[in-house]
Amino acid sequence: MPRTARIVIPGYPHHVVQRGHNRQATFGGAAYFERYLGPLSELREECEVRVLAWCLMTNHVHLLLVPGRTDSLARLMKRLAGRQTRYHNAQAHRTGTLWESRFRSSIVQRDGYLHACSRYIELNPVRAGIVVAPEDYPWSSCRERLGLVEPSLLDDAWCPRSPALADAWREYLHDPLPAGESALIRTGVQRGHVTGSLRFTAEVAAILGRRVELQAQGRPRRPACDRGCSSSK
Repeated sequence: MPRTARIVIPGYPHHVVQRGHNRQATFGGAAYFERYLGPLSELREECEVRVLAWCLMTNHVHLLLVPGRTDSLARLMKRLAGRQTRYHNAQAHRTGTLWESRFRSSIVQRDGYLHACSRYIELNPVRAGIVVAPEDYPWSSCRERLGLVEPSLLDDAWCPRSPALADAWREYLHDPLPAGESALIRTGVQRGHVTGSLRFTAEVAAILGRRVELQAQGRPRRPACDRGCSSSK
């Protein structure tokens, strides 16, 4: 059965997930994480990609990206995977694949869903029981967004612009998740569906010139920092 064509529209946010082959560990410690982030910072400009959120887990990565071209995501993910595989194999004295052959992605509606998706990504370590608070995990965009570390990867337009707005984002992260929000976002990226409203799904279908699958209806609650930490496009 042929694969469903991946939905990629330049200028729109995309939730991207790539997992280790057979769910094997892809990061063996701090040096491995840093080895991934360095090329990500370097390649984002070359591949014309803006980074809105990110989280590196032991055996998979979550990225919220805005591609500048239809091939931006494929170029970036291929090169990141290749570099990490070479490094991992050299450290482990092994050969072979490290990642699943195909990354997964879902185009995300900016209005409401984009904040929910950013929160979902930064709460991954909390859901996994690694940390109690998302800002305690060093390998996600949370600390950068809250101003706890120097800016490095996040797009400038997607960071809170004052301590008050950073506090509002922290409060949003610590709020109880609405019922079904995590499942909504997780299913969207696993199945390659649109994460957004019926109207947004119709907009995407019109741009692509073909029918696309609807992932969800209803709109997640926005954080209080909405106007100060959101993408302009």
